[in-house]
Amino acid sequence: MTAPTGNGISRRGVIGTAAAVGAGGWLAGSGTAWAAPQTSGGAAALPERMARAAAPRWRRLPGDWKDGPFLANGLLGAVVYQGATPNSVKVMLSHSQVQDQRPQWRAPYGYSRLPIGHFDLTLAGEVTGVDWTLDLWDAELRSTVTTTRGSVRFTMLVHNARTALLISTRPSAGEESAAWSFTWMPATSPRTKDKPADYTGNPDPRTGSTGDTHYVEQPLIAGGGWTTAWRERRVGTGRLLAAHIVYRHPDDLSKTTELAVAEVARTLAEDPDDLVREHRAWWHRYYQRSLLSVPDKRLQHFYWIQLYKAACATRADGPSMSEWGPWYPETGGSWTAVWWNLNVQIATWLIQGSNHLELDSVTSTFRDFEKNLPLSVPPEYRDGDTYALAHPSDWLLRPGAKTVGIPGTSTKTDNNGNLIWAMHNIWLSYRHTMDIRIVRDVLYPILAKAVNFYDHFLYEGGDGKLHLPLTRSPEWADAEDCTYDLSLLRWGCATLLDCLRILRTDHPRARRWREILDRLVAYPRDATGIMIGAGKPLTESHRHFSHMLWLYPLHELDWDRPADRDMMRTTFDHWVKDRGLWAGYSYAVASSMASRMERPEEALDFLTFLIGGNKVNNAWITPNTMYVEGGNLATESPLTAAQSVLEMAVQSHNGVVRVFPSVSRRWPDLSIHSLRTQGAFLVDADRAAGRTRWIRVHSEAGAPLVLHHGIPGPIDVRDHRGRPLRYRTTGPGRIEIPLARDETALITPRGHRPDPAPREVPAVGDAKPWGLPD
Repeated sequence: MTAPTGNGISRRGVIGTAAAVGAGGWLAGSGTAWAAPQTSGGAAALPERMARAAAPRWRRLPGDWKDGPFLANGLLGAVVYQGATPNSVKVMLSHSQVQDQRPQWRAPYGYSRLPIGHFDLTLAGEVTGVDWTLDLWDAELRSTVTTTRGSVRFTMLVHNARTALLISTRPSAGEESAAWSFTWMPATSPRTKDKPADYTGNPDPRTGSTGDTHYVEQPLIAGGGWTTAWRERRVGTGRLLAAHIVYRHPDDLSKTTELAVAEVARTLAEDPDDLVREHRAWWHRYYQRSLLSVPDKRLQHFYWIQLYKAACATRADGPSMSEWGPWYPETGGSWTAVWWNLNVQIATWLIQGSNHLELDSVTSTFRDFEKNLPLSVPPEYRDGDTYALAHPSDWLLRPGAKTVGIPGTSTKTDNNGNLIWAMHNIWLSYRHTMDIRIVRDVLYPILAKAVNFYDHFLYEGGDGKLHLPLTRSPEWADAEDCTYDLSLLRWGCATLLDCLRILRTDHPRARRWREILDRLVAYPRDATGIMIGAGKPLTESHRHFSHMLWLYPLHELDWDRPADRDMMRTTFDHWVKDRGLWAGYSYAVASSMASRMERPEEALDFLTFLIGGNKVNNAWITPNTMYVEGGNLATESPLTAAQSVLEMAVQSHNGVVRVFPSVSRRWPDLSIHSLRTQGAFLVDADRAAGRTRWIRVHSEAGAPLVLHHGIPGPIDVRDHRGRPLRYRTTGPGRIEIPLARDETALITPRGHRPDPAPREVPAVGDAKPWGLPD
């Protein structure tokens, strides 16, 4: 503990120590609380019921970030769990922009995310029980803590628009002395691996007060820093705490403090009911954008929690998703930056299919910070036409003192493909919206320079083919003609040619892209399928699917083509045979791959094993649906598992929209609403007793629609007014419909006129709530 500063506030500065306790109740309108939630009607009624049903619950006090409730708005995050003493509860804060600014070291240290601190509720008695609910629909934590002296009720949220922590508290008799305090944490990277010998933490903060508002002002050695400011209003027994964190670099820190204090004042000047009404409205609109209901209610609840988590973790125009998201892990915080060799890519897959492009921070990150991509290129290749992306970076794409290395030399790394893989995520955003600006302004200019990085190193072999020198397959081995790199290069060149067609333009290197596609060496293969690289078969368990990107997510080989099936099946079966070193995301991706190969039972088995509390090597899904790997917090595996659920309901690769393509026989019913597909289609559909009852497809862009509906026998295809629509049968269960922009088609078995509305399908089996419900 540091010594008190001149104003008498120590590192553990207790706020509101003078209790103004009266006879007032905990009522909305008191200035210390807000109205109880209201039940929605109309179109919002069903998503509200489903989101509220998925709410995690706690009847035991959580121990840390692995099992506590979490809140965030894409920037400011909070996790709630037991405090350091038997009579305390901790609210650990974090902020996605709070980081160091010292580029002389690699990003995990030079641009490291930094600890901020925590609020602690110190109680008169020891905690004997809790009753907590994390209401997903309202994005609020509603809590009662029972102690040996009484009880304390508190409601907490991170305001969506204000980026403010709001806590409304009411103690019972016997707990009137309960009080919130703030403890700052040293601004030092929590990472210990590969620590630079000359690394030092940042100086201790300055604490102070402006009137009734307290603050902790944290300077950075590199200039600037952040301020945490808070104030608590008390009326009778009611209390309302508002806290803000403001980060600025390299701005004058005193100005940052003024801004943080002003933000607290602005928040507390508002009627709490108005603040919370605004907050809830955003979340209610969010959940109404799509719907998915499956018979396995624990899995369904997991999926809805991931939708909540994704919106907590990132937003378009905000920081890209780091390994922590906006939640600081008090232990297990080794991944202090943004990892681009898999993690960001797979964590954000679900945003397109779930119809939540408002979370697309990947596209906005590369749009806004493209200028930093040359920093990852080895200096001798910085020619103005070459980009790369070393990992980890910070959210502005700065890698610090690291580049991707040079293929064919001792400096080679497994970073070469990071940028092209990230571009694939941006391609998916284009394909799901058909927004040509994404191609014109982001994808095309960056991808051209990313492909150029590889082109520096291609050489002609004795076979007349173009080859790659020694690179590294992520998390496996060095190899020439590394399949990971070949697959990304091949996809990149093909996509650049697609970009030329979309933009109706040409490029001086277009001929070279075609030549690379024509002459690039085939993937090395043996009896086990496609190999890691030339002379490098997969010989033991491998958690990364780096050698299988051609299967998923790039879809270079397609199950629709019979000639591709044997290689897909052989390679996949060999990979899944040994799972001894798998991670959580390995199971999620295996599920998605199985769905793409029409193996629904295996797809569901992989997924339910992952979320079923099983430990996978050194990794597992936690009670609050976070993810532990090697003791560290990561966000990507649970979010990837949500994408695996979507793969069972709808797929749309290679120009075909497939509805219910991988539904297990254990799921007789399934209902979806407004799931988004490539081609900018929104799909609603219903399945009952193992048969598809109806499908409705709305076209936002007028793109060609090839629909695999899977309805046996004759069908009707009608518009939204019930009039017949033209269509052409292209195969069993597959049709082509010439839908114009903003037109809708309803597909049903011949003569059926169902009510095409989403529903909550019946449960199969029990569904224990997530959290610590018993």
